[in-house]
Amino acid sequence: MKLHYKGKYDLDPASLPHGEHMPGAVPFKEVENTKQMGLIANGLCLVLIVLLGALAAVRCRPFLWGARWQLPLGCAASLLALFPHELLHAVCFREDVYLYTNLAQGMLFVVGPETMSKSRFILMSLLPNLVFGLVPYIIGMLWPRLVWCLAMGTLCLGMGAGDYYNVYNAAAQMPKGARTYLYGFNSWWYMPNER
Repeated sequence: MKLHYKGKYDLDPASLPHGEHMPGAVPFKEVENTKQMGLIANGLCLVLIVLLGALAAVRCRPFLWGARWQLPLGCAASLLALFPHELLHAVCFREDVYLYTNLAQGMLFVVGPETMSKSRFILMSLLPNLVFGLVPYIIGMLWPRLVWCLAMGTLCLGMGAGDYYNVYNAAAQMPKGARTYLYGFNSWWYMPNER
């Protein structure tokens, strides 16, 4: 994997690196642009944070008052995880991968022109959310004195909403044995034996 930092995304899908379309490729049925993606991801993020945060608050309620410093620590840890989150996506690529920022719409993202299996695409999408979200959340639920873990896990799980959208699309639309790739801002799938 070779990571290229590209800076601010110019909102032009044609400027994103991509390969050639594969024969018989089918576009995912998904949003058309980053603005729509931002709306979906941020809405789902808010719902997840409210639900997971409510469960976390109930679990760690006896420790909240004495651990007020832990809430800001958990929030800071989740913000510090934004860039490593994208790096965990990037390590799932085998070739060139490009990192972009789109802070106006609340997104950092990586893209790569290579194709990957459905399972690797799902792993690539979920890996950062498991490492920075689910693991700290579970630790905090098991040991509720670690309020900062619950705060970090809650926020990181919520911030992965765009990734869950991609996983849903891959799981619902890609048949067994299909491969996927990015072209512009959208995902496509194809059957390798149709090449």
